[in-house]
Amino acid sequence: MDMSNAKDIELLNKVQDAIEKDFELSELYDINVDVVDGEVQLVGIVDTLSEKERLDRIVRNIPDVKTLSNDLTISTDGPITDRGVEFEVAEELQADPRVNMKHIGAKSSHGKVFLVGRSNDHEEILAAMEDASSARGVKQVISQIKPEKKNTPSEQIFHSQVRNDKE
Repeated sequence: MDMSNAKDIELLNKVQDAIEKDFELSELYDINVDVVDGEVQLVGIVDTLSEKERLDRIVRNIPDVKTLSNDLTISTDGPITDRGVEFEVAEELQADPRVNMKHIGAKSSHGKVFLVGRSNDHEEILAAMEDASSARGVKQVISQIKPEKKNTPSEQIFHSQVRNDKE
């Protein structure tokens, strides 16, 4: 037996064991692992972007993995519209106490979710990205969240809205 082949088989077993040890991921179907010269390839189907990212982290943390080709596909149980994706993301955001829905919302286009709104809280933004990636139908999460504007005195707001120049 070729030495690199023996190492690949050993690495393949390590990767499969690591995936099986993760309780949530061990229930996923159709995940195939292949190893050639220390390069790992994942092929199969997962339900959410967060599962794909989690598998990526698990495999990259295994010693002897030179590179990872994560070719997992995100699939849903049937078609889901952009509006459906937005609803799923909104449910995830609303269920997370770290995220204030007055600050952050989501728009979707073909599985890409754009987080929109204003927040200066980095942890809130990260939580929103994590939540969005776990929603059904999401293939990519892009943050377009902007920093909150500094508080403007209400008198300035009033004058800028009324444009009362005759004072």
